[in-house]
Amino acid sequence: MVNPSNRRLRIAINSQMFAEKGVGGIETVLVGLVHALGKLDGPDEYVLIGPWENAEWLKPYTGPNQTIVRGPRREFARRAVAPFRPLLRGARRMFWNAVGKSATWPIVQKSNGFYERLGCDVIYFPTPQFIRSDLPSVYNVHDLQHLHYPNFFSRDDLIWKERIFRAGCEGAHTIVTGSRWVKHDIVGQYQTDPARVQVIYWAPPTQVHSFPGDALARSVTKKYSLTDPFALYPAMTRIHKNHIGLLEAVAFLRDQRDLRLQLVCTGYQDEFWPAIEERLVALGLQQQVKFLGMIDPGELRALYRLAEFVVFPSLFEGAGMPLLEAWQDHAPVTCSAVTSLPELAAEAALLFDPLSVQSIAGALAEMHTNPALREDLRRRGARRLQDFSWERTAKQYRAVFRKAAGHQLDDEDQLLLADHLKDVPTCESI
Repeated sequence: MVNPSNRRLRIAINSQMFAEKGVGGIETVLVGLVHALGKLDGPDEYVLIGPWENAEWLKPYTGPNQTIVRGPRREFARRAVAPFRPLLRGARRMFWNAVGKSATWPIVQKSNGFYERLGCDVIYFPTPQFIRSDLPSVYNVHDLQHLHYPNFFSRDDLIWKERIFRAGCEGAHTIVTGSRWVKHDIVGQYQTDPARVQVIYWAPPTQVHSFPGDALARSVTKKYSLTDPFALYPAMTRIHKNHIGLLEAVAFLRDQRDLRLQLVCTGYQDEFWPAIEERLVALGLQQQVKFLGMIDPGELRALYRLAEFVVFPSLFEGAGMPLLEAWQDHAPVTCSAVTSLPELAAEAALLFDPLSVQSIAGALAEMHTNPALREDLRRRGARRLQDFSWERTAKQYRAVFRKAAGHQLDDEDQLLLADHLKDVPTCESI
């Protein structure tokens, strides 16, 4: 083992993903992690591998211990053909079906020497992409949703995910995930040694972006015509985010209880958006529900502060960052009682069954009509937020990198990686 004080560690972070649109949870937490690692003291250095065509997308968040390099041009070519993949996939399927083989390329890549030439001691993969190399690696598994909801994915996507995730879980020195729930899932699904899976909680991604103040809140109120109290749901329109279930609950309250709740939804609108929009119109909710699409991070923080409460009806989450973001800006939370969400929420959220329209509706009504409950959850959220810190998260990742590189861990590193996780109490469901 190498003593960390004797030689600095160089860590490669593979940050090759689109940053122009469709920003989801992985990108936002990577921004937070890079920002926090850049503030750490010590000799360790971080090499951020950006996409060839937009390598410096993380530059606004970097520190003095971080440098940026362009990723391989072949990765740019791979992304450049993305709009044509459905056509290519169909042609490929016809060919492979004709010869009786899988329609998916052998997609677990092997490094051609690019990563090894960076002079790094370890490589970190924060996204599902995993590349076999001669370097020890740390692999982030955010969730295994494809094994629980295979109907949410195409056949090719299922094959891709399963090959990549298995390769990463088998080939990485350490697997990192953002909740105990996902750790248990990885161990159970892939028979992975629990000692190789490290739970590291994220902190609020919006913490990286300062809140400009009341002037912005007034501007956002005017810009989006927010004249009445509203519930906020910040999430991309992916099918597992359960927007349609939430719309059904809002319509249920209108029709069964004469309660017209205002709802504001933010987030990138992907291929499932047309189905959501169709249901929105069919339910006649255009006057009650606003879909704002992607908005500026500062505006999102303003919406958290303006919202009467935040609702998070997702069917599947590996971490559930909007809960932390809501608490960061003093918004009370009601959320699904599934997967990692009760673990993250602890006693700081009102839980409901996301598969039951009546359960969602009951939670919405209770939050809207009970100011004492909202205030209690606001206080509980502030206390729960104290359990999450970007500084601690960054130090835990640094300890994982040191361990993967074969460096001897000091007492602080060992304490940071010790498994002190215990069962946490949760609020009762509606």
